[in-house]
Amino acid sequence: MKQAIPKLEAFVEFIGGLARLCVLALVVLVAANVILRYLFSIGPVALQELEWHLISPIALFGLAYAMKHKADVRVDFVYDRFGPLGKGWIDLASAVLTFLVALVIVYLSIPYVMQAYDILEGSPDPGGLPYRYLLKIFLPLGFALLMVQAIANLLQAVIQIKDAKVAS
Repeated sequence: MKQAIPKLEAFVEFIGGLARLCVLALVVLVAANVILRYLFSIGPVALQELEWHLISPIALFGLAYAMKHKADVRVDFVYDRFGPLGKGWIDLASAVLTFLVALVIVYLSIPYVMQAYDILEGSPDPGGLPYRYLLKIFLPLGFALLMVQAIANLLQAVIQIKDAKVAS
């Protein structure tokens, strides 16, 4: 169990690194769009839509990455009042709930993505990007990655509970 946690978290870290690269690309793209618009009076629709395409992996892969780095929202003033055993149980419940919610979202988003793929959904705007289903696929992928991190957190919580029981 202890060997699985670093492997799961390394995968989340790798994908989080891809999301960080998307942030860099987004910054460069926004700067380029501003320069094109205000210096050359050009505003390509495809470049503006590419911004949306980059925001999806940032947000959806960033969920698991933030959870791995404990940057998610938490009610620490309540959590800090518990001992190691209580914290372990709260972490376990949180991991299970996170996993279940992510599983439901993955399950519900797959038909949405498949529908977009079946009709080869593209941009409704002239000059926009084709293949919008590629953008939508980040929904199940992002929440599947969140499930991976939830499993790592669940395993950590089980270890924490066992260690707390042994210590008491």
